[in-house]
This record gives sequence, structure tokens and C-alpha cells, in this order.
Amino acid sequence: MRLPHVTWLRAFEAATRHSSFSDAADELGLTPAAVSQQIRLLEQHLGTPLFRRLPRGVVLTDMGQAYALPIRKSFAEMTDATDGLFTMRRRRSLRVRASISYAALILAPRLAGFHDLHPGTEITLSTVVWSDRMDDAAIDIDIRYGTGHWQEPGIWPLGDEEAVLVCHPDHLRSFGPDPKVQDVLGAGIIAVQGSEPEWRRLSDRFDLGCPEPPVWLTADSSLMALQTLAAGFGTALIHRSFLSGFLARGELVLPFEYRLPMRAAYYAVTPEDPPAREEIEAFRAWLLAGMPGGDGGGDGPR
Repeated sequence: MRLPHVTWLRAFEAATRHSSFSDAADELGLTPAAVSQQIRLLEQHLGTPLFRRLPRGVVLTDMGQAYALPIRKSFAEMTDATDGLFTMRRRRSLRVRASISYAALILAPRLAGFHDLHPGTEITLSTVVWSDRMDDAAIDIDIRYGTGHWQEPGIWPLGDEEAVLVCHPDHLRSFGPDPKVQDVLGAGIIAVQGSEPEWRRLSDRFDLGCPEPPVWLTADSSLMALQTLAAGFGTALIHRSFLSGFLARGELVLPFEYRLPMRAAYYAVTPEDPPAREEIEAFRAWLLAGMPGGDGGGDGPR
């Protein structure tokens, strides 16, 4: 026997699930009369009734019930095969930009946590040293350091920050068992470009008497300063949130307990408020919920 026409089988399969020609017609975008005609043609082709017509609805005959099972399975398998081979499942994409220090020291180590919550989102992470505007239309979220006075409508602070003195443990030991801050700073500091005025604020706030300690290196980012400190020489004034990895590994230490509150803050910036795309809003909410401050651009530490 030749196989029945696929349109007859489709009408039959839908009617078996709904026990109604009318409901099957709604699903298939046909009229009830058209569904009834297709099933009648199928019954004529097979030479046996598949439904018993009742005043309200229809029920399968024994032969119809036996035929319905393999037909349903066949259509399900065809649907799965089509979806699996030819349907491009949409992956959400998210383009995030941050300073090289924030990206390397804060964001990158924690991104797996966002992936665990949103496994269908593919992130592209780019870095800059200095930034105070979205000059690239492809950026979805920009993480910046500054006062928050930018032209974009979506601006959210990521928390307050403080800066601390940090150096290599061997460098600190070279000043003896009771090091003096004036001696440690007088040996030479690493200045992070853009944060030079903070040294005077630190000196004035704690009455240290060394508003302009000698600079032996100026680094364009906190990351570069920290890597240099880890080699063994110098002291820097660095945002506390950047230090967890270096302190945990014993590569750097905090020689003194001075903590300088920063006048600027770190912000998540988007070109829209609220963000129009679900994945942008999800990332923004994730940042606000659990991320410490970072290093994003503008007029302060990078």
C-alpha cells in the first residue's frame, strides 16, 4: 500500500490529540470541514474508519488508536530532527567593556558566576586604559571610574571604594622590625597615572608629612603597578578591591592601616535606562547585587 498523503496524516495526528476536528482545525489553520475531509480521505485510503463521530467531538476506533501511536511518534521525531539540524537556537550576546585592571582583577575571576546563572549568554569582554564615553556603538555595558557625570542615561554606582598602601613583603622587611611610613614611601613609590593627587590627600588626612613621595615609576594601570610591586620593590596606593588575589597568595602585603576613601566611584554604564535587552539588564543586576568596586576609566586609577 502506498503511504497516505502527509496532509491527511497531519490532520489525523492533530485530531487524535484534541479529540476534536474543530480544535485540530484551529491548530492547523484550517476549517473543521477541511480537517474532516482530509481524515475521510485517509480512512478511504486505508479502508477502515479511524474515528467514531459523536454529537460532541470524536473518539478513536480501536484501529485508529493503534494507528495514532506510531503516527504521533513519527511526527515528534520529524520535529526533533528538524529543530536539531536546521533551527538556529538564538544565543544571547553581551558586549562588556572595562579597564584592563578591573577586567583582569575583578571581573574575569567572577564571570563564571554569571555564566552559571545565565548559561545561554555569550560574553565578549574588551578592555581599555582610559575611557569616559561609549565611542563604540557595539558596547552594551561600560564599567567606568569617575563621578558619574556622563552623557549616557543609564548610570549605576557599583559601590564605594578606598585606597590602601601596598608593597612586597620582602620590601617591607628591608626597613626593619618597626618600619616607618615616611621611610617606606621615601624609598620610592609607583604612581598610577591619574591618581597622583591622592598621595597628598593621604598625607594630609593622616598627617604623614610626605605629600609628594619620590616616584620611581608611573604606570598607566593599577594592574601594571601591582605586577611591578610583586617583583619586589616600591610601594603604591591601590584600590582595596584589586588586591584580594595578591594578598591571598602572599605576593603583596598592606604595610600600614591607612585607608583613604575615594571621592570617585565605579559605575555600570549603559546607553539605555532601563536596558532594553534582557541580557543587559541581567548583567547589570548581577553587577549591582554582588560585585565590589573596580577600575573602569575616566579620571582616576585604572
